[in-house]
Amino acid sequence: MLCKCAIVVSRNLKGDVANRLMAGLDCENVAMSEDMYVRLTTFLDEQKVPYRLIDHEPEGRTEIVSALRGNRLEQAAKCIILMVKVGKKVTRYVLAVVPGDARVDMQAVKALLQGTYVAFASTDIAERLAGSVTGTVLPFSFNPDLELIVHPALLENDEIYFNAARLDRSMVLKTSDYVMVAKPRVAII
Repeated sequence: MLCKCAIVVSRNLKGDVANRLMAGLDCENVAMSEDMYVRLTTFLDEQKVPYRLIDHEPEGRTEIVSALRGNRLEQAAKCIILMVKVGKKVTRYVLAVVPGDARVDMQAVKALLQGTYVAFASTDIAERLAGSVTGTVLPFSFNPDLELIVHPALLENDEIYFNAARLDRSMVLKTSDYVMVAKPRVAII
């Protein structure tokens, strides 16, 4: 039996695309990602930041979705949520954004935050903080408990590409516009 969100998704998308988009996602996750997509586009519209949308087959892996979009891998914003322990009682969460052809240097993040331990955040915490499911995490933080840190190599591109809180739609932004509205901390991570 399909839940309401699955019926809405299947009405808006056709056949295999709808089936693959919903594969592994429950209603709460589909709704969460759609809410974040609307929040992002509304935010950018309010800020008068132009963007382009690219529809493609549902995909969350940076290497594959970059090929679908037609961008170079280094133009893709790869977004990873990390948990950093600072001492025994303080836990901080970081949205680490690096070029698609790079890996996050977790030890650099730990050192930057003067942490004692660093690890990938659990999936449930990462999705709650990001407001979207794995593979659709935005290079923006709309959550005060999630610190945005971007590697400067990503910002060397004229434009950046990322999944727009959906597996089947990506967004392209001028890098200068992204920096202006996202206001990331920039560090080699």
